[in-house]
Amino acid sequence: MDRRHFLGTGAALAAAGTPLLGGVARAAAARTAPRRPSAAADALPSRADITAVLRKVADRWIAANPGTGDNLWANATFYSGLMALYRLTRDARYLDRARSWAESHGYGLSGGTTTRDADNQCAGQAYLDLYEAEPDPAKLTAIETCLHRMTAVDQVGKNDDWWWDDALHMGMPPFARLGALRGDGAYWTKLHSLYTHTKSAEGGPGLLDPATGLWYRDKNFLPGGILSPSGKPVVWSRGNGWVAAGHVKTLKALPADRSDTAEYRDTLARLIGAVARVQRADGFWNVNLADPAHFPGPETSGTVFFAYGTAYAVAAGLVDRAAHLPVAARAWNGLVATAVHPDGTLGYVQKVGDRPDSSQPVTYDSTADFAVGGFLLAGTELAGLAA
Repeated sequence: MDRRHFLGTGAALAAAGTPLLGGVARAAAARTAPRRPSAAADALPSRADITAVLRKVADRWIAANPGTGDNLWANATFYSGLMALYRLTRDARYLDRARSWAESHGYGLSGGTTTRDADNQCAGQAYLDLYEAEPDPAKLTAIETCLHRMTAVDQVGKNDDWWWDDALHMGMPPFARLGALRGDGAYWTKLHSLYTHTKSAEGGPGLLDPATGLWYRDKNFLPGGILSPSGKPVVWSRGNGWVAAGHVKTLKALPADRSDTAEYRDTLARLIGAVARVQRADGFWNVNLADPAHFPGPETSGTVFFAYGTAYAVAAGLVDRAAHLPVAARAWNGLVATAVHPDGTLGYVQKVGDRPDSSQPVTYDSTADFAVGGFLLAGTELAGLAA
């Protein structure tokens, strides 16, 4: 595909009526204040109030799903969020639940230790969390063997495994965290090689649109590919949410003085600046960031990951606090007011898919494990910013 065609996408998105960021410096993007619908919506609740909602949502999911479930990416994302809630509350019930899940799978990976599929490696994030809580080398045997094979043994020059943007959340954090745990920069080098292919080479130009800072889900949605029914680009909300979450978890593990750390920070800041510009007045994001008429309405799974990414970016100083803390607060308040049921069920979740059209219609009763995990991640990050 002609890179010039790809670089024109920013203009195409703007022409579509979507106020996305163009080719501007990160500093300017980070300091562009989104519109504020009301002071109340922009106010971050107290740490105690946030924690109470987190407990209610987590407890409801656990009660409604007494079995610990599989070790695939969706359920693994729930346990990543549950472990974040454990770190916030130190409630042993959450640690016990996560431990029981991991033990039921022998701390193994779907597809075994030869898998190169980032979805299968996502479980390693929770295993690493459990290792940090209760160190035991056996907890890391499968994920370490798997990533070591990719880094040093099996087709080490192959870097096209992450062909969809969701993979950045599933695969980046285990590489980053193992490198830190073992003091082995080879994991970070491999991580960056895989990431660079996804960002700048997959499908020809790569899945990142450098003009806007947003990401296409996979090569099928690059310019010249799939469009919305009204002929506008398809820039999937949750796909970009996965990208944001993957960057957050990676940056939490990497040393600040690595050159690729600076790249990840800059890329996340641009993404957070871009999504702030298209946030709905109710705090949510539409399923298609480039076409608000494409299945319009509140959607939780993209929103929780943008709240997570924005809260981290504020805390880490990647974006201006005064401009962007209200974005995260508005998202949280909208989720609590609209998506959280009185019993703690989390609704308005677009279930498994790869585009805005997937798992429609999204309703008040639509829920899923990965979105609950994302909600827990967002809330725990916001709790760190709250009084």
